[in-house]
Amino acid sequence: MLHERRILVGVSGGIAAYKTVYLVRRLIEQGAEVRVMMTASALEFVGRQSFAAITGHHPATGLFGADSVSPHTELAQWAEAVVVAPATANTLAKAAHGISDDLVSTTLLATTAPMLFAPAMHTEMWENAATRRNVAALEADGHSMVGPASGTLAGGDTGPGRMAEPEEILQALDRLLAGRLSGIRVLVTAGGTREPIDPVRFVGNRSSGKMGFAIAQEAAACGADVTLVSSATRPAPTGVALIEVETAEEMAKSVAKLASEAEVVVMAAAVADFRPVDAAGTKLRRSEGIPELQLEPTPDILAGLAAMEQPPYLVGFAAETGSIDRAVEKARTKGVDVIVANDVTAEGSGFGSDTNQVALIDRRGTVDRWPLLSKREVARRLCDFLADQLQGRTGDG
Repeated sequence: MLHERRILVGVSGGIAAYKTVYLVRRLIEQGAEVRVMMTASALEFVGRQSFAAITGHHPATGLFGADSVSPHTELAQWAEAVVVAPATANTLAKAAHGISDDLVSTTLLATTAPMLFAPAMHTEMWENAATRRNVAALEADGHSMVGPASGTLAGGDTGPGRMAEPEEILQALDRLLAGRLSGIRVLVTAGGTREPIDPVRFVGNRSSGKMGFAIAQEAAACGADVTLVSSATRPAPTGVALIEVETAEEMAKSVAKLASEAEVVVMAAAVADFRPVDAAGTKLRRSEGIPELQLEPTPDILAGLAAMEQPPYLVGFAAETGSIDRAVEKARTKGVDVIVANDVTAEGSGFGSDTNQVALIDRRGTVDRWPLLSKREVARRLCDFLADQLQGRTGDG
């Protein structure tokens, strides 16, 4: 579950920081991409070069004097999860109260990624009423704790307050990242369909399938059981079942077969609206003159899903040029739960790009505009959104 995940490790000032070096190494071995940020006190216990040698990146240690003009926001937006190990009483207090007076505390305040704290301190500090209030506040805000354990502490003392072992922290992080869509069956479509004119040519569009593949990958990383129906010729993401199709008709049949078993369907594919009525059986020749193409509508897959007796949670995609007003109308009339719309003519938001700028539109026409993000980040935010919506549907929590 940690493979290819972006993990930000915050190190605060405690003797247990030496174990964080091994934690970072184990994260790298698990296939994670790791960045490290350190408080000034942490530098008294472990050096920068230890983390630099393991991760291949110099750890971030301050808000000023670095190459980045805004290191806290860059790290906050980059991270898919944040682990603070060791999390001292001081760091827990700052995080609980929103105090941001150094790089670590400021980044914690700026990120929307899930956070896992591994407390480490003397027993008296851990049992102090103020620390207990701070931990309770962080847990009430939706953050997670791992440990502390009981054992030998700095100075020869013994008792609760020892930082959890790296393997235990890894397991907790794995659960944290896997849990939001755990057990949910998600069906995703991706790519542009190809409607044949003859055995060589087809009517198609510019969709690369990158957005749909990113959604499938992220949903699987969040614990979902994911099936991807795609016309894009690329390897399936890890943990995703791939069904390859070419035409809108083939995609419609696959989706119809699978939709009744899914809790969520994300229609990220750019399905052709029209297809040639009669595809030629042999290649059309220039010498035969200009052919006349008669078109007919393809199946409206999204409408078919909305018409089901018990439809899954439906996410439609709308690639627009310019205004998204038509996408708003589509959200109101298509019977879907939400439409993800983007202007494919906007810079960085077109077909084939690695970034996207989208707006989420619910069936009431309410628009939530997101900034320009990587497609993986759009996918991560969409999966977080889906987890919240599904929780609301079931009444859990």
